[in-house]
Amino acid sequence: MLKMKDKTLSVNNLCWKPDNENYILNNISEDFHEGGFYGILGPNGSGKTSFIRHILRFLEIKEGSICLDNRNINKYSRQEIATNISFVPQNVNMDVNFTVYDIISMGRTPYQKRFQDLSKRDRELIDHAMEVTNCTYLKDKVFSYLSGGEAQRVLVARAIAQDTKYLILDEPISHLDIRYQVELMETLKKLNEEENKTIIAILHDLSLSSAYCRKIVLMKDGSVYANGFVEDVLTKENLKAVYEMDFEIHKVENKKQMFLCLLYYDLNYN
Repeated sequence: MLKMKDKTLSVNNLCWKPDNENYILNNISEDFHEGGFYGILGPNGSGKTSFIRHILRFLEIKEGSICLDNRNINKYSRQEIATNISFVPQNVNMDVNFTVYDIISMGRTPYQKRFQDLSKRDRELIDHAMEVTNCTYLKDKVFSYLSGGEAQRVLVARAIAQDTKYLILDEPISHLDIRYQVELMETLKKLNEEENKTIIAILHDLSLSSAYCRKIVLMKDGSVYANGFVEDVLTKENLKAVYEMDFEIHKVENKKQMFLCLLYYDLNYN
């Protein structure tokens, strides 16, 4: 019997620099296996967003390659990418009178022909997305009137309605209070465990990353400094090298979660 190839989003020797500038990404190679939960961490300016923008083909791949399920991603049409990878951006300014239902239904656009109405299957997936993200009660509200936490849930619901194998999120919890942060991470965990969605999220909260991610990609200066399982990557030594600050790490008994505390650091500001 032939063994099925592992379905993987594979990045190989990716480099990138804007015209006439220094390299932003330096020789990045990383495999994201189907069904994984990955956190991309690192300080501002380490190349995290540029990295995922290449995966999404928002930026042209000039050096290196990215393959989705053993096929070069440059050979995928925009529609094919949208039916395989959904994206939740960090900031969305939608000062329009679209309802929440309208926004979530946009996730079905890659599957529709021009001027086609929503199908029964479309509506089922939209309803499912609202249920998973607890957005059903918001469906008739105008999106621009929502709070930050509500708006973020709606954007995640739109990505879920898109019904893709891979879900990429750019700092999804950065502007949320702790309750909404945990609620959103719980939603992502549920999608990963119950629907086998591959989650790839840029995150800054080290403690929440340790609690929810299975693997970490730790970036510094446009390169992958360390990658692998949480406990192997989020070490005092790695964090010191990447963030140039000292951390204490406290493991929660009988749980995977760790609390990563930044020690007081005198920056000697004058």
